[in-house]
Amino acid sequence: MSDPKYPLMQNAADQLRALSGRSLSEITLDAAASGSLTADDIRIQADTLRQQAEVAEQAGYVQLGANLRRAAELTAVPNNEVLQIYELLRPGRASYTQLIQLAEHLETTYQATVTGGFIREAAEVYKQRSLLR
Repeated sequence: MSDPKYPLMQNAADQLRALSGRSLSEITLDAAASGSLTADDIRIQADTLRQQAEVAEQAGYVQLGANLRRAAELTAVPNNEVLQIYELLRPGRASYTQLIQLAEHLETTYQATVTGGFIREAAEVYKQRSLLR
């Protein structure tokens, strides 16, 4: 999608899909009430997050755009691993080596290079501020 406009729901609804591939128009309260939705029907797709990142960056919200790009990468990571990442990023929970290994794992297993870079940066800051285990 080129030059997405906010809000995406109004300006690009035909291009938005859930992780399951269902179009946004198919995800309704009636569908939820009938039990026809799955967990992947209510999970966001990486492309939607990337589109939101573009909108944020165009509006001058560079940090929000970076956060949304990391979120897009993390859609490929299983939930239990995401929870482990959050745990390891808490101050005093991981060594420098563990954080670098985590970054490498995300980059090689999930091609999450933006998130890997973020974790490498965190490892350096944690080292400077004595926040490592």
